[in-house]
Amino acid sequence: MSVEITWWGHATATVRDSGVTVLTDPLFVRRLAHLRRRRGPVPTPDAAVADIALVSHLHADHLHLGSLVQLWPGTRLVVPYGAGRAVPGLRRVAAAGGLRVTEVRPGDEVTVGDLRIRAVPAAHDGRRLPFGPHRAPALGYVLRGEATTYFAGDTGLFDAMADAVGPCDVALLPVGGWGPYLGHGHLDAGRAARALARLGARSAVPVHYGTYWPIGMDAVRPHEFHAPGDDFVRHAGRLAPDASVHRLGHGECVRLEPAR
Repeated sequence: MSVEITWWGHATATVRDSGVTVLTDPLFVRRLAHLRRRRGPVPTPDAAVADIALVSHLHADHLHLGSLVQLWPGTRLVVPYGAGRAVPGLRRVAAAGGLRVTEVRPGDEVTVGDLRIRAVPAAHDGRRLPFGPHRAPALGYVLRGEATTYFAGDTGLFDAMADAVGPCDVALLPVGGWGPYLGHGHLDAGRAARALARLGARSAVPVHYGTYWPIGMDAVRPHEFHAPGDDFVRHAGRLAPDASVHRLGHGECVRLEPAR
């Protein structure tokens, strides 16, 4: 009994648990607006094969229509409540690709086989910036099967995080971003380590770093691009010493055993 996690870069990961394949925040492009993929190849087509894909919020690097087009027909797609109204192209993509879309709020659950997936709150701006006033909640997801895995999406540290998530075996935590400044509503390596300590997870996988970087900024504070994964390992060793941190390379996977 185990859970297997593959990190494809940015916030995109595959979680396999209880015979179900879950894909998070699919992003399968070399370039997105002013961002360019600076590390790791674009994921192979196999990465787009999943039983269910989870979208944490509506920002274009998390809900990317061109990547959703690559999902297999019939894939179930879970998005924040209101996404269909805020992102009109989502309906067109879903219809063209035969995707089965479910909109959820914090507390809602969906079930796929023996895996239960619960939406939980995130401290992040969920709007489809910079377009329009329509709001949708930013979400994380808790996957409960043979193991309990928390995918945080993109979030800041908030007081009710541990209560909202509940006990978990594995935490996929954002530790960086795609620029040299992380404002409100984000975790950097230090804050992610604090989140891990609050959650009490036995294992952690850092995500959302070291993949995309603004064009023309290669020589501007490049350590902000390269360092977050190693920094998270260091901070977690101090703040959550009982947790094992698995800093994966792009396309690498780890198999983890849940607590007995």
